[in-house]
Amino acid sequence: MRDRLLAFLIAMLITGCGGSTGGEPSILRDVQCVRESTGLTPEVWETAIEDYEASDAQSPPAAGSIVFVGSSSIVLWDTLGEDMAPMPTLNRGFGGSVIAHVTHFADRIVLPYEPSAIVLYAGDNDIPFGLSADCVLRDFEAFVERVHATASDTPIYFISIKPSPSRMEFWGDMERANQLIEARTTTNPALHFIDVSQAMLDEQGQPRGDLFLADGLHMTAAGYRLWTSIVRPRLAADLGF
Repeated sequence: MRDRLLAFLIAMLITGCGGSTGGEPSILRDVQCVRESTGLTPEVWETAIEDYEASDAQSPPAAGSIVFVGSSSIVLWDTLGEDMAPMPTLNRGFGGSVIAHVTHFADRIVLPYEPSAIVLYAGDNDIPFGLSADCVLRDFEAFVERVHATASDTPIYFISIKPSPSRMEFWGDMERANQLIEARTTTNPALHFIDVSQAMLDEQGQPRGDLFLADGLHMTAAGYRLWTSIVRPRLAADLGF
């Protein structure tokens, strides 16, 4: 299952998720924000979202969990539950999503769970798919606005965009997006920034090879152990565990 998902995600990143680079605009198209069209619309994730809804109908999750949501780094976090124990968690990641897709589906796979907190990892795909750092910030703000329109006090944690070997050409823009979002989180006590990026770099400022699979994008077990060592203590301290 994991291998099939990785193959699917890699193919999508190479082909632009099967979307045309012309024709109708995608959710990302905006005259201020888009450098290039990807053809990637949220509907590509409909099956994944329906699968979550079917699972919820069969076995409704308890309200009040910490909802982890975002792209493939969340999807592939197989040990999330045990890594965060005893904090209750719910993994609702989906594929190669961008922040705007998470916002699009928030009414279906985030807000219904009445989360005690939300941990978002997205933005990793946004810049390679054509968005500027400023637009990643814009989309983060849109996600915050959507969540807080329904649950105004819910803490939202943004895990910094990671430096990946296969995406170092974008790292300058990704790092700027991290800086913009971190600055934004200082303006609202319900917003929090968790920096994993610096710990993932070696002394030469390059991504640590032991943290990544052969594709240079997705993480090894060592990568998730590193994330756990940073994310878990922060959540535990803030949320009283």
